[in-house]
Amino acid sequence: MNTEMLLGDEAVGLAALHSGISGAFSYPGTPATEIFEFIETRRDRDGRAAEVHATWSANEKVAYEEALGMSFVGRRAIVSMKHVGLNVALDPFMSSALTGARGGFVLAVADDPGMHSSQNEQDSRYLGDFARIPVFEPSNQQEAYDMTREAFEMSERWGLPIMLRLVTRLAHSRSAVHIGTYDHGPGQHGLERGDGAKLAPIDWRQWTLLPPNARQRYRRLLEMQTVLREYSEHSSFNRLELSGPRGIIACGLAHNYVREAIGDDPRYSVLKICTYPPPVRLLRELLDHCEEVLVVEEGYPYLERLLTGLLGMPGKRISGKLSGALPPDGEMTVDRVRAGLGLPANLQERTGVPEALPARPPRLCDGCPHCDTFGAMMAALEGYPSAYLLSDIGCYSLGALPPYNAVQACVDMGASISMAHGAAKAGAWPVVCTIGDSTFTHSGMTGLIGAARENADMTVIILDNATVAMTGGQEALATGDELLKLLAGLGVPPEHTVRIDPLPKHHAHNMAVLRREIEYHGLSVIVAHRACIHHVRRTKAGAYATA
Repeated sequence: MNTEMLLGDEAVGLAALHSGISGAFSYPGTPATEIFEFIETRRDRDGRAAEVHATWSANEKVAYEEALGMSFVGRRAIVSMKHVGLNVALDPFMSSALTGARGGFVLAVADDPGMHSSQNEQDSRYLGDFARIPVFEPSNQQEAYDMTREAFEMSERWGLPIMLRLVTRLAHSRSAVHIGTYDHGPGQHGLERGDGAKLAPIDWRQWTLLPPNARQRYRRLLEMQTVLREYSEHSSFNRLELSGPRGIIACGLAHNYVREAIGDDPRYSVLKICTYPPPVRLLRELLDHCEEVLVVEEGYPYLERLLTGLLGMPGKRISGKLSGALPPDGEMTVDRVRAGLGLPANLQERTGVPEALPARPPRLCDGCPHCDTFGAMMAALEGYPSAYLLSDIGCYSLGALPPYNAVQACVDMGASISMAHGAAKAGAWPVVCTIGDSTFTHSGMTGLIGAARENADMTVIILDNATVAMTGGQEALATGDELLKLLAGLGVPPEHTVRIDPLPKHHAHNMAVLRREIEYHGLSVIVAHRACIHHVRRTKAGAYATA
């Protein structure tokens, strides 16, 4: 067995390849981006490009449905996304619990406790429970690899999609991982389960969710819960170590914090949980042995809430985030665990960095085209102190900070255009929204269709930097002339579709164009087209490398 140093994301990607996937589907989003990128790179390195499909999707809903289609025809597929991306994919996600899977189907979703690069801290375990599908939550990189491989096998055995839940620290930290080899030739695993049994022929009633069929499939899903709970009870990924009278339940990555906090202290009994539905028998054994239990989990107090319910557990002291023993937000740390146990802080964890150091907030890169666009935009809005400025998810959301102060609202992918339309319909004016080229094709287009149909009194500025800059420079689906053609197809009036070149030397011209379109009482779309400086550097470096 070989060993490689892998990020948690990379361990998932390699395990998917070794499991014989025919395709990987994703939309970039930190901290999940590297799963797809690793599959794409490793696939090419291993000479498997013709056998494993890997192309970025327009958004997470599309990615999920593409992976589901691959499973439908009996091939293995993985779809990866960050936690808020699962919100976008929630419609097919919920329905796939009823259709089930033919070829193994794994959803890898990476949550972001502490909101390092996200707008919320949501815990995807709740959505797994909502859909009533199995959830695997690895505690380290080795388990990320092993669990992914097992997830494909179990997906086919149970005929269900399986969620693999990662968190930022696991996704983006590196460790030695013992790896296997390709059990099945990539792209060749299909129409046959991992255990060698042939997949059943397609049953149209399984995959066509008319109400009579959906009701039958839902009853089948409910009946499967007993099987899923039984699996958790005997899974090697869950482990109960009974010792002292004080109990700790450690979920997924939190098990590492617990072990570092208590070492081998015999006062504590520890239950490690990495699969859901939770192992009820193991929980009962721990609670029978201990009068007090601390629940340590990365994310929301999911398991703690299940244990305590509305009225608590008489005779047992269950503590965690709900009780106040652990902070309700942010990432878990060793010191947080020790504080929850009433232990002193681990002084070795201190970094020694003075707290008085001045903060260094993030900012747009020097030479970023968005700087010039925001500068011209705010100059054009001089004299309009009551302007409404909406923006979207991307590096350009940093335009909210000085010196631009160009963003008043940034909520979710694609919201800028839809919210601007709503604001315009409420009588607000002037309404100006900014959105990136990739975010526009992700979920901004649908909002623009309605705005164009009603000729809404608003101005849309598409910040076209020719790449998905915030997540590392992935390919944008529409940029330059392609984007202009797309706008025409969506019904934007050509006389108010304008392209500008955001450079300092064009500041006066761009300001005049923006002011003219802002003052127009109807829909106007300005495309500020100039490539991201890092994208230009990468493409030039690539050209030199192949010269």
